[in-house]
Amino acid sequence: MASVTYRSASRIFPGTPPVRAVDDLDLDVADGEFLVLVGASGSGKSTALRMLAGLEDVDEGTVEIAGEDVSGVEPAKRDIAMVFQSYALYPHMTVAANMAFSLRLRGGSKDDVRRRVEEAAAMLDLTPYLDRKPRALSGGQRQRVAMGRAIVREPAVFLMDEPLSNLDAKLRVETRANLAALQRRLGTTTLYVTHDQVEAMTMGHRVAVLAEGRLQQCDTPRALYERPANTYVAGFIGSPAMTLLPARAWGSLVPDDRSVPGGTVGLRPEALVPGSGGPDELELVVELVEELGADAYVYGATEVDGEHHRVVTRTDARSTPAVGQRIRVALRSPADVHRFGADGLRVS
Repeated sequence: MASVTYRSASRIFPGTPPVRAVDDLDLDVADGEFLVLVGASGSGKSTALRMLAGLEDVDEGTVEIAGEDVSGVEPAKRDIAMVFQSYALYPHMTVAANMAFSLRLRGGSKDDVRRRVEEAAAMLDLTPYLDRKPRALSGGQRQRVAMGRAIVREPAVFLMDEPLSNLDAKLRVETRANLAALQRRLGTTTLYVTHDQVEAMTMGHRVAVLAEGRLQQCDTPRALYERPANTYVAGFIGSPAMTLLPARAWGSLVPDDRSVPGGTVGLRPEALVPGSGGPDELELVVELVEELGADAYVYGATEVDGEHHRVVTRTDARSTPAVGQRIRVALRSPADVHRFGADGLRVS
């Protein structure tokens, strides 16, 4: 096991102008930590992972494993194992042979290879399938074989690039729970890339949010949800996303801070309650009701100084309004309000 460090690391693709796919990344990953890199397409998360793996150059700064600069080290000598979105299994080999392949290339003894494969198969519930070919497996089983192939190498660091994105929704939920439990059992430092913020929030010890190649915030899932550092993180983390409105939308209850003119307020769905006709309420026209069993999310439209904004509130599914209905919502408490300055950075 080992720590991982990015020190002012950048990957710059040639062009006019050059594209800084990863821009001055500073990030420390503790020994044994499960860190998730999350962001929209093009945010630089996969490029950052590939820089650590040696599949992309580090044009500025360094990447380190266990305190050693590996920026110029060949991928095969970095003591990492990578799991990709595609399973990349050899179709003519059995599950056991696929899992053992890298060990045999490295000249491992027959007994040691068999021991490692059997141990990994037991961890992943693959023992009954060791003699099968990949075509006889489900998608989830194939992904577990890909995981087993990485585990048998006993690397210092696991790198995972959207490994669950090819699975259906139900299997993805089940597999991510199993994967998180497996990482806790092994204690191996893991960097995991996903575009799915729900996946990130449910798996990572910490989550690093990237946008346009730059790190926006790295913290625990709870801290990201409760204290986003800027409007990008506020709008990205959470499902549904935080509602962001001009501060003046809430009148005297949430005054526009004169020190940050043009500021923004952020509100989670649970921060809004049905209005009672008070002065500091918003009127919404219901556009969509998303029923989730006991709860429901109501998506409503409002206008602030002629601009259209969408507001999301959570309500009891037994008393949802109809689409097209006009409703009023109020703040549960001023303490639920997130305030951001004109530059998008958090002020309170």
